[in-house]
Amino acid sequence: MIEPHLRGHSVGHKARAMSVSRAPEARLEEATGLARAIDLNVVSSGVVPLGGIRPATFIGTGKVDEIAGLAKSEEAGVVVMDCALSPVQQRNLEKAWNAKVVDRTGLILEIFGRRARTREGALQVELAHLTYQKSRLVRSWTHLERQRGGFGFLGGPGETQIESDRRLIEERIARIEGELERVKRTRKLHRLSRQRVPYPVVALVGYTNAGKSTLFNRMTQARVLAADTLFATLDPTLRAVDLPKGLRIILSDTVGFISDLPTMLVAAFRATLEEVIEADLILHVRDVSHEDTQAQSQDVERVLDQLGIAAQEDGRLIEVWNKIDQLDDEARRRSANLAQRQAGRPILVSALAGEGIDRLIAEIEARLAARRVTLDLELDPADGAGLSWLYRHTEVMRKTPREDGRLAVSVRADPANAEKARAKFLRPAQRTH
Repeated sequence: MIEPHLRGHSVGHKARAMSVSRAPEARLEEATGLARAIDLNVVSSGVVPLGGIRPATFIGTGKVDEIAGLAKSEEAGVVVMDCALSPVQQRNLEKAWNAKVVDRTGLILEIFGRRARTREGALQVELAHLTYQKSRLVRSWTHLERQRGGFGFLGGPGETQIESDRRLIEERIARIEGELERVKRTRKLHRLSRQRVPYPVVALVGYTNAGKSTLFNRMTQARVLAADTLFATLDPTLRAVDLPKGLRIILSDTVGFISDLPTMLVAAFRATLEEVIEADLILHVRDVSHEDTQAQSQDVERVLDQLGIAAQEDGRLIEVWNKIDQLDDEARRRSANLAQRQAGRPILVSALAGEGIDRLIAEIEARLAARRVTLDLELDPADGAGLSWLYRHTEVMRKTPREDGRLAVSVRADPANAEKARAKFLRPAQRTH
């Protein structure tokens, strides 16, 4: 595992936009976690300081020779470079080291390939992988044969080396895009049906391994995979949750973000992340026990920005500072004081222990109540079509027969549907109240 570090400034866009606020040792630790997430046995790792990037090999020839000796002595079959390599650099390093060379983009794609559980998730990852592969045509093709999990960067049983064929890639991309369009249409119908059942959507986002799935499990009592590993969850999970004051919400758990998430994956998973784009509230879950929590937060905000989400500006974002159970007393006091001074007042929780969850739920209820309108309506008991309309477009909270024979109905709705309900059921003189 090699962590290239350009002394004094960023590696740059063509190689990798490194965050200057993150220590190379922390980046190396994260990259090692990524490798272990796909069951690689990391026998050696280290930071390689760079004075500049070499077009042929990324790192200097002296380091190339040094790592070649290390790879040979350790009998390493794979060398991971935690940066974005050009096809030429990758091929040259593979020849020099006599081993598979995987860059950061390839590593993340391999993880996503193994973690995808739904049909859409698998298609999205394969599309991203093929887009990446178009410039790296001398590679393994087990992902087309579907003989193993992942997408073939690391070799495997039955692997066949196929001669480069751009036409084959483009034909496969065209087929996948066609399949994805059909999947997206189905997904859109599901989303429209959820919109007709007018419950607000609350989406969890955060850096990978921040504890989103553990929080999701805590709030829903579901059993979603919540492992202490990077990218344990890939496909979104949706659950209905009844809050203490009676409001029902749809809670959505999504893929964890990561620094330098390949652009092709952000684009490929845009459809998957539509739950976030259209959410009524977004919970940004942060691991405050991590030394790079601030840098991780910036990475998440960067991806949200790429998705066109300005949640902080429109009041949809709640910061959830998770894993406070891993802080000592002094660090807890420091975090609590910092939260008090920060705009938006982050909520401190331990999803694992359940600490702070009641306060988080109360904040969710308060935020949603402020965004929703309650109406008291009167209907003719024979107006079945009107009552059906209310059930489809609003949340019907109470329905009570009155002494005069009419039906009193209390509903709660988002502003748009509340305005439609006013126009449909209230007389003009009542609509201003």
